[in-house]
Amino acid sequence: MKTKIFTILFISSIVLFNTSCKKKPTEINNVEIPAEVGSNQIIEHFAYTISYNEMHEQSDWVVYLLTREEATSDLFDRTDNFRPDPDVMSTSAELNDYYLSGYDRGHLAPAADMAWSETAMSESFFMSNMSPQVHSFNAGKWFSLEKQTRIWADIYNGVYVVVGPILEPDLPTIGDNEVSVPKFYYKIIVSNDLTKGIAFVMPNESLDSSLVYYAVSISEVEDMTGIDFFPKLRKVDENKLENSFNLNDWEFSY
Repeated sequence: MKTKIFTILFISSIVLFNTSCKKKPTEINNVEIPAEVGSNQIIEHFAYTISYNEMHEQSDWVVYLLTREEATSDLFDRTDNFRPDPDVMSTSAELNDYYLSGYDRGHLAPAADMAWSETAMSESFFMSNMSPQVHSFNAGKWFSLEKQTRIWADIYNGVYVVVGPILEPDLPTIGDNEVSVPKFYYKIIVSNDLTKGIAFVMPNESLDSSLVYYAVSISEVEDMTGIDFFPKLRKVDENKLENSFNLNDWEFSY
């Protein structure tokens, strides 16, 4: 009888963990959401929010809070259920756009960050969360940065993540929907107390250097993308967070 009760309680706790709203560590609501970009469509999925750029058929940014519990969870396996995003009004990129293109369907918000929830894992395979990446980049240094982010989420009891391609005019495209192939990608990581931030800009190619080599300030990413990150912070706090970073604040494993 005790075993049966324990089993019921355990299953119930998993269901509640998977379906409950995520509680943000800070008191500032949606602090991670950048300022809107042009006429992009802002879509709030279960675990992350995107700004979909129809011209380039991918997202300018994907943002989410990654808690310690989520970063260390392995409750749900990859689904590999790549599919168009049903919430994109103009229709998103499709699987055929990548077929025989020579590029990976590179995750912006990685599937491994979503292993805490069946819904989050499934939605991480929306094509709006994909961008054409060179395989050696996607499976190499970009993958290392994804793992490093989860380590920092554990260390700092959660981090805010902003990730995306650097989109610009006249990029090469793939597929009938003309999905742009970015030359660079960026990723911004901020501690949940908003006191420490670091960003990375990495070329879409095979890379050998350590992650430290690609580290930049958040303001440098703003200059490259034209996106205003963390606009809800007081201007003095935003400037302090974005204009400097201390590598000693971040313990690198890769």
